[in-house]
Amino acid sequence: MAGSKRPLNTNVLSILLTGLDAHLLQVVAEPTSSPGVLDLVGLTEAQARESRVRVRAGLWQIGIDLRHHGLVVRVEPADPPKKGGCLDAAIAMAVLEGIGQIPPRTLHDTVLRGEVSLTGALRPIRGILPALHGAAAHGVTRAIVPAANAQEAALVPGIRVFAAEHLSDLMRHVREGVLLTTVGGPPPFPGVPPPGLPDLADIRGQHSARRALEIAAAGGHHLLLIGQPGSGKTMLARRLPGLLPPLSLDEALEITALHSIAGLLPTEVGLLGTRPFRAPHHTVSAAGLGGGGDPVRPGEVSLAHKGVLFLDEVLEFRRSVLETLRGPLQEGRITLVQNRVRTSFPARPILVAATNPCPCGFAGDGSGRCTCTPERKRAYQARLSGPLIDRCDLRTVLPPVDVTQLQHSSNGEPSSEVQKRVIAARAFQHERVRQGAKAQTNAQLSSRELEQFATPDAAGTRILAQAKEKLSFSPAVSECVLRVARTIADLDGSESVRAPHIAEAAQVVLLPEPTIADI
Repeated sequence: MAGSKRPLNTNVLSILLTGLDAHLLQVVAEPTSSPGVLDLVGLTEAQARESRVRVRAGLWQIGIDLRHHGLVVRVEPADPPKKGGCLDAAIAMAVLEGIGQIPPRTLHDTVLRGEVSLTGALRPIRGILPALHGAAAHGVTRAIVPAANAQEAALVPGIRVFAAEHLSDLMRHVREGVLLTTVGGPPPFPGVPPPGLPDLADIRGQHSARRALEIAAAGGHHLLLIGQPGSGKTMLARRLPGLLPPLSLDEALEITALHSIAGLLPTEVGLLGTRPFRAPHHTVSAAGLGGGGDPVRPGEVSLAHKGVLFLDEVLEFRRSVLETLRGPLQEGRITLVQNRVRTSFPARPILVAATNPCPCGFAGDGSGRCTCTPERKRAYQARLSGPLIDRCDLRTVLPPVDVTQLQHSSNGEPSSEVQKRVIAARAFQHERVRQGAKAQTNAQLSSRELEQFATPDAAGTRILAQAKEKLSFSPAVSECVLRVARTIADLDGSESVRAPHIAEAAQVVLLPEPTIADI
């Protein structure tokens, strides 16, 4: 969101967003000899046509008749293409300056961003938070935004923000010195999530799945859950965000910015303080999952950034849609290209994929309800292989729920206790970053970093070698076992990876070949 310092010869300033990157624009209006003409240069044809109508109508509402004036309004630079109504307010004020209704260069140090309605009201827009962050990075110290965006605008440090309801407010502010509403500075960041998140204590039984959740949270590992309907897959997934460490201020700002660009930030909410949980339906499109649209908006994988992306019934998703996730899950970013413009969004969630054990969902429950043939089960299991599922370091089969056993079992360990261990494990990983590791979590450890930080002791090396010989798994699977073992060691408070860590890692990484077909 950073950039070079702003130019000094601008009339009115605005900001254009490409992803989270902000581009400073200058809007200049110059008179022409053709009365009634309002040409907008630097916008797409459709955007210029729509903005012209809104600006003309809005200015008419405050007593400004443009029929006797001819103007050319330049929005510079011309690239990248500009879409949406966020430049309306800046264009309107440049027009007023161009026809002499306000003194020249009155707003030369102020960024304006907002859509003008046909009544002259300033309508809320998407992306105020990243836009003003970008403005501050360009050296701008003042901004005027729609009043409905005030809470969000208040989150940006280093820039004085004013809120306006209508073009008439701007007119009186510039011509008569009437003060606009000043938006207060950033509120204190609590650093802890609000109460009421789903708690792991609500889940009885499913001990292996609970342990897999803890490991996933501690190391940032993707997780595959296999179980029949009603076994608790969704309940478990919804409790994963509450096991993750509380958001830092930078993380909260980034998450809030992504939701703002997507138009999903409620106007009464400033900073989002909880890690996101996104659960798109299996009918979601590639654009819905990865991002797209016009203008480009982040998809589910970016909206789940720093949180959890839950794909229930993952095998029901179209393969072409799932392919959208391959790059982001590997790189932590997704790049979208539209009209030769590249837009990039961060995208590093923990993926939780869930599926039934067979097409009908009832294999292995002992009731005889399963109607699937062995061939159908094997074909179903074969679909679990592939680039996306292979990125799930952890794989857990949930046994059928025994209602009688649940009635006599006590509540599980609360999320708060598990989170303490997760935070302690993450502290080990942060220390390794200070020692030179590029990976922020164990799930991202490279081959070289595994050699440096996850080489097991002698007993652990023997167990790993025996497992490789018995199960004939690939070097990639071997590295996966080491990454998970490193996380288990961190949870154990151990500097070294030992034999018990390797043994447990192998259990949660490797599913025996007949796991589903023979349930």
